[in-house]
Amino acid sequence: MLSGLQFGSSAKTEEQIAAEEAWYETEKVWLVHRDGFSLGSQLRLEEGSPLPEGKVKVKLDHDGAVLEVEEDDVEKANPPSCDRVEDLASLLYLNESSVLHTLRQRYGGNLLHTYAGPTMVIINPLSSPSMYSEKVMHMFKGCRREDTSPHIYAVAQAAYRSMLMSRQDQAVVLLGASGSGKTTNCQHLVQYLSTIAGSTGKVFSAEKWQALYTILEAFGNSSTGMNGNATRFSQIISLDFDQAGQVASASVQTLLLEKLRVAKRPANEATFNIFYYLLACSDSTLRTELHFNHLAENNVFGITPLSKAEEKQKATQQFNKLQAAMKVMGISSDEQKAFWLILGAIYHLGAAGATKAGRKQFARHEWAQKAAYLLGCSLEELSSSIFKHQPKGTLQRSTSFRQGPDEPPLGDGPKLTALECLEGMAAGLYSELFTLLISLLNRALKSSQHSVCSVTVVDTPGAQNPELAGQNRGATFEELCHNYAQERLQLLFHQRTFARELERYKEENIELALADAEPGSSGSVAAVDQPSHQVRSLARTDEARGLLWLLEEEALQPGGNEDTLLERLFSYYGPQEGGKKGHNPLLPSDKPRHFLLGHSSGTNWVEYDATGWLNHVKHNPASQNASVLLQESQKKIISSLFAGRGGSALVLSGSVAGLEGGSQLALRRATSMRKTFTTGVAAVKKKSLCIQIKLQVDALIDSIKKSKLHFVHCFLPKAAGSSGDPRALPCRRVSGSELELPAEHCEAGLMQLDVPLLRAQLRGSRLLDALRMYRQGYPDHMVFAEFRRRFDVLAPHLTKKHGRNYIVVDEKRAVEELLESLDLEKSSYHMGLSRVFFRAGSLARLEEQRDAQTSRNITLFQAACRGFLARQQFKKRKIQDLAIRCVQKNIKKNKGVKGWPWWKLFTTVRPLIEVQLTEDQIRGKDEEIQQLKSKLEKVEKERNELRLNSDRLESRITELTSELTDERNTGESASQLLDAETAERLRAEKEMKDLQAKYDALKKQMESMEMEVMEARLIRAAELNGELDDDDSGGEWRLKYERAVREIDFTKKRLQQELEDKLEVEQQGKRQLERRLTDLQADSEESQRALQQLKKKCQRLAAELQDTKLHLEGQQGRNHDLEKKQRRFDSELSQAHEEAQRERLQREKLSREKDVLVAEVFGLKQLLEDKDSDIAGLTQKAEALEAELQDISSQESKDEASLAKVKKQLRDLEAKVKDQEEELDEQAGTIQMLEQAKLRLEMEMERLRQTHAKEVESRDEEVEEIRQSCQKKLKQMEVQLEEEYEDKQKVLREKRELENKLSAVSEQANQRDFETEKRLRRDLKRTKALLADAQIMLDHLKNNAPSKREIAQLKNQLEESEFTCAAAVKARKSMEVEIEDLHLQIDDLSKAKAALEEQLSRLQREKNEVQSRLEEDQEDMNELMKKHKAAVAQASRDLAQMNDLQTQLEEVSKEKQELQEKLQGLQSQLEFLEQSMVDKSLVSRQEAKIRELETRLEFERTQVKRLESLATRLKENMEKLTEERDQRAAAENREKEQNKRLQRQLRDVKEEMGELAKKEAEASRKKHELEMDLESLEAANQSLQSDLKLAFKRIGDLQAAIEDEMESDSNEDLINSDGDSDVDSELEERVDGVKSWLSKNKGSSKALSDDGSLKGSRWVPGLAPPDGPEGEERPVSVLSCLSYRKRPGL
Repeated sequence: MLSGLQFGSSAKTEEQIAAEEAWYETEKVWLVHRDGFSLGSQLRLEEGSPLPEGKVKVKLDHDGAVLEVEEDDVEKANPPSCDRVEDLASLLYLNESSVLHTLRQRYGGNLLHTYAGPTMVIINPLSSPSMYSEKVMHMFKGCRREDTSPHIYAVAQAAYRSMLMSRQDQAVVLLGASGSGKTTNCQHLVQYLSTIAGSTGKVFSAEKWQALYTILEAFGNSSTGMNGNATRFSQIISLDFDQAGQVASASVQTLLLEKLRVAKRPANEATFNIFYYLLACSDSTLRTELHFNHLAENNVFGITPLSKAEEKQKATQQFNKLQAAMKVMGISSDEQKAFWLILGAIYHLGAAGATKAGRKQFARHEWAQKAAYLLGCSLEELSSSIFKHQPKGTLQRSTSFRQGPDEPPLGDGPKLTALECLEGMAAGLYSELFTLLISLLNRALKSSQHSVCSVTVVDTPGAQNPELAGQNRGATFEELCHNYAQERLQLLFHQRTFARELERYKEENIELALADAEPGSSGSVAAVDQPSHQVRSLARTDEARGLLWLLEEEALQPGGNEDTLLERLFSYYGPQEGGKKGHNPLLPSDKPRHFLLGHSSGTNWVEYDATGWLNHVKHNPASQNASVLLQESQKKIISSLFAGRGGSALVLSGSVAGLEGGSQLALRRATSMRKTFTTGVAAVKKKSLCIQIKLQVDALIDSIKKSKLHFVHCFLPKAAGSSGDPRALPCRRVSGSELELPAEHCEAGLMQLDVPLLRAQLRGSRLLDALRMYRQGYPDHMVFAEFRRRFDVLAPHLTKKHGRNYIVVDEKRAVEELLESLDLEKSSYHMGLSRVFFRAGSLARLEEQRDAQTSRNITLFQAACRGFLARQQFKKRKIQDLAIRCVQKNIKKNKGVKGWPWWKLFTTVRPLIEVQLTEDQIRGKDEEIQQLKSKLEKVEKERNELRLNSDRLESRITELTSELTDERNTGESASQLLDAETAERLRAEKEMKDLQAKYDALKKQMESMEMEVMEARLIRAAELNGELDDDDSGGEWRLKYERAVREIDFTKKRLQQELEDKLEVEQQGKRQLERRLTDLQADSEESQRALQQLKKKCQRLAAELQDTKLHLEGQQGRNHDLEKKQRRFDSELSQAHEEAQRERLQREKLSREKDVLVAEVFGLKQLLEDKDSDIAGLTQKAEALEAELQDISSQESKDEASLAKVKKQLRDLEAKVKDQEEELDEQAGTIQMLEQAKLRLEMEMERLRQTHAKEVESRDEEVEEIRQSCQKKLKQMEVQLEEEYEDKQKVLREKRELENKLSAVSEQANQRDFETEKRLRRDLKRTKALLADAQIMLDHLKNNAPSKREIAQLKNQLEESEFTCAAAVKARKSMEVEIEDLHLQIDDLSKAKAALEEQLSRLQREKNEVQSRLEEDQEDMNELMKKHKAAVAQASRDLAQMNDLQTQLEEVSKEKQELQEKLQGLQSQLEFLEQSMVDKSLVSRQEAKIRELETRLEFERTQVKRLESLATRLKENMEKLTEERDQRAAAENREKEQNKRLQRQLRDVKEEMGELAKKEAEASRKKHELEMDLESLEAANQSLQSDLKLAFKRIGDLQAAIEDEMESDSNEDLINSDGDSDVDSELEERVDGVKSWLSKNKGSSKALSDDGSLKGSRWVPGLAPPDGPEGEERPVSVLSCLSYRKRPGL
């Protein structure tokens, strides 16, 4: 299960190759539709049946239906070998459907984990698979990431290994939706680290972690709509490691606890698990003490016992398990009892309830009395803590202008109800209880041991969406907080894997062709936490702020509510009029006080219900009184736990728990979090309850930002409810087409997936962007100096060249030299300004080579050490041997003097002398030991005291430094805020001065205008009130006046009619312009849509092109590796050949030494026989002497003189006999020694021969295995090269190699054939000389009868000559075999040519397709240009109309001036009439008419201004259209340049193909020449063979003649005279010469005829020489050399 399937690494069979070829020919694609995706084949366009623009035809595989679909809904499919690939980055085509298909296939095969470049993807199974055992853990122990299959243990091992190697802190971040398995994977991560790394002193073990997880699950988990056991808090689990890599200490920090869930939560959701466990407790004593024997029927908190029996039984078991876990974590029984008392008090508070109206008090006092008893206080104290002692304003306004953080709040807000106060007390009690629990857990995990680095695991609640759980409700504020935390972590992932890498590439001047990625999810994050620049401002300003800041402001404003909150939020982040709604993170909802927020880059839209959210920022005094109530409790077990926490007024109180770590790293983490809460805006807003949410998430991000991050993405397979059963729930589909097609069928028995849901999660995680960056970029990088120091071991020749103490001046140049010596592919690395960058996997391969080289160096070092130790041991043994001999000698001497009296006296007296001295010495040594012991105890005591003092001082120093940093940060923040306020005050004062100056100027202007108006009014009144005394009627003037009035009326009507006509014409023109403007806007939108489609198509094509380039680079890298292996194999083969040659020489040397030893043994045997004969003679003499002695003794008559003489002779003889016996013994000893030496030499020779034979066999096997593996790899390489589309460089290299080989073959054939001919001619000459010698010998034998021995020798020589003839025949056959091999090579060349032609045709087809696409794009551009030209013409016409309107306006202005002149004339006439005593009534009527004309003139002026504004708007539209035209022209130019570039590439490909064709023609010509040379060689070979046959026939005739002569002369005497001795010696010398020549040919003939073929003498790369001395001494024939040439071409 762990290993998975390794695709692509082994050699492919012919069936797999054929299947892949068929796959590529059919052009398989994925058709994306509403329910997922389906596999199909893209059909090629037929002539005469064109498709609409942007449409393609696809034939589905499962039913054969042919559909016309959008081109954007089709994605390329990968071959079947990539269905279950372990790393998504190794896919040939990287797109959403291929990734989803791979994930689905692996999930169906129970392979839940998949690598996604540097990250891990895990799909949560619906069941718990058995793949997390301790045995599996040890399988991953010590392995590199490249050597392991994807698993959560592989992530833990990678983090642990990286920490040990780099000594850098590591962090594992789990991302995903609720119910996707993040907490379970977190448990597996920590369990693996605790099991594999181990712990010093059992500070942290697997048992402790299981207990810790059980406790946190009970107190922090609950059942929700999406998960049956959901984590309701964020946790940071830190493991600190010491120098040896063991766990030195651990700590847990928690954030974002849903403490209000105790009293208030959504419908159909449960409270924390601990309440159900406690209510199901089976301990009667505890139930009685907690008053649980009679439970309340109603509970305002909704805490009710479980109803089902099996659920109760399970809860009881869980409670017992929880008690055991708390005992393991060192929580005593009294501390546990305190927990149960507080939890029971919370339950009884819910049963007590609160009044809804009137006085604030408990609804049921008997249950409140129980709660007070459990908390250790009176009912009055509990009631006053909850309902009384509230300030008038219930909001903690720490953000006011002149108010400190501890001053009473300002303003009056809505008072809290009794139920809200009760809920606040319950939430406060549970928050204090949870904080205490984390402190006790950290107490059990902390240690004072020194820690070096740490591994941190971050687990947060997953993304919440009630719609996925089938709940018809809006999300709550707590769910918004958890979704916000997930968004921040997702933004961190995008910054680390994409944005940060791009910045690094820009800094290092590395160009990377990447498509523009979509913006991150910063829009939704900004909508939640966008801060305000005016930190202490309470006024509503137009500055955009996030939801958390708006919540605080609305809560502080009088009359603020959720409606104004949402109105302001939509004004900042909602869709605007005329704006695009797709780019807004916020959308309105149909329900009141609801809104939609787009999480995960707009793929997960969550509907939130903002009702009651302002209560979250209200300060509830009851929750603050909870800590005081617990500290002042009458129960010692409660007050003792909380008393020590009263003085530590942490700024993080109520926000972050678990900052009491004991190790240095834990203190550093706590200081970092405190700094987050005390610097900048946090110093002012740290008391704000809603801003604390942002600060907690900031602290979480800051604590892990400095570490090396490892991300794990957990995906939901299906939308499921709280029960864990899968449901078919509606969710937001992310589909590109509305086709209703069945999804792609999985294999039988595979687990099913909700593909649209998985696609939404994949898009939201933005894994594809990270994967493209990982594939196309250089993810691995190292600084120059570090890389050189680390991998310098791979190039020892550079170290020898520069020396060990060489000082590197230019690190970049040194690294370039090192990389050149490593022979890496050029495309696999890139040199930056300060570091070297590598493609994915290149650095891992270098690490493998380094490990192999290091292991070899260590092995050599160990061998040297062992040799040194063995030599030292040998020297020691020699010394011991010398000592033993000395002891033996002394013992012998002691035995000699043992009986000497003086020695006895000496040995008796000597000990008595030394006894006194020894006792004095012992006494002195004892006194010294006592003194040293006392000194040691004193020093140890002082050292312990100093250690305690140093520890105490260090802890004090750390506390003081933390307090100092807090104070410094607070001071800095205060100074920053003071500077900001000073700047704001100065700016306000400056604005105020400017406004005052403007006000004064306006006031003066207004006074002057009032004076002018007053003067005008006085003048007008004086003129109107002036009366003339003249009573003359003036009839003439009256007529003139009436005529003037009629003219004025007529002019007025005419002007009115003209103005109406002009107005109607202008309105018609306006309507026409508006219609044209709408048409232009529609055209512009259509062109924008077309442009977007073109951009998408371009991006898709660029991605596919980049995938193809990456695949080509991978193939080139593999080819480069194969070439390196081939070169290494050739060098190893040459070394093996040299070693075989050396061994052959050594064998010959040993055989010569053996012959010498055999000769020596033979000599010794002869000497032994001589000695034996001498001994036999001496024994015979002795027997004769004994007989004589007996005879002499028997003669009694002889005298004494003769007897003495005889005795003397006898003694002499006995002495001689003894001497002879001694000599015989000596001779026998020497003979025995010689025999032993002979036996030892024979055994040594036999052992050497066996070992040598074994070594030769093993080397033969190794060489054979290497040859077979190389042949397999070469075959695999050829198969892979045939599958490539554009493998031009490899084909050129193979062509060059083939040309070189052909030229080498031709040269070797010419040379070797010439040598063969020379050798055969030389053999012929020798044969002729042999025949002449044989003729001479026959002539001589006719005269002198030869011996049978010589005749037998001649027969042997004839047989050997026959063997030579057979060898020549076999050589001819081998030559024919080689010619067939050459034919096969030529066939391979023709096949390669056909493949190249096929590639050329494929490239031509691709060129035609690209050209057709470019032509279509050109047509689109032409149409757009036509539309643009029409728009420009329309705009020019509009400009002409505008010019006409301007001319008309000028005419109207002229007429206006004329009317003004007429009016002036009429006014003068009126004045004249008034002076002529005209009636006042007529004057007033004329003035009224004049006023009417003036108003009409004003109306005309307004119309003119409106037309001028319309003209300006039309001009602006024209400018926009011209800009768009310029942009389209630029896009058209870019398309043309791309077309030219593609054409240049095609021309280059054609030129290369032409060069290949030329080289192929040259190769065929050389082939023809070689065939001609081979034919001439065959003819020469046949002539030589005929000559040899004739020679053999003559030899046969000679042999027959010799046999006849031998039969005829068999009865004659063989007596040689003295005169014939010279002739015989001469004859014998000639015969010896012939024998020597035949013996030489005999060796070659045996080598040629051992196996019945030429295999025995042929030397092939990859094959060692055959075993035995005969195989060693076989010469390499000319024809075998010819067979050697064709081997590398296989």
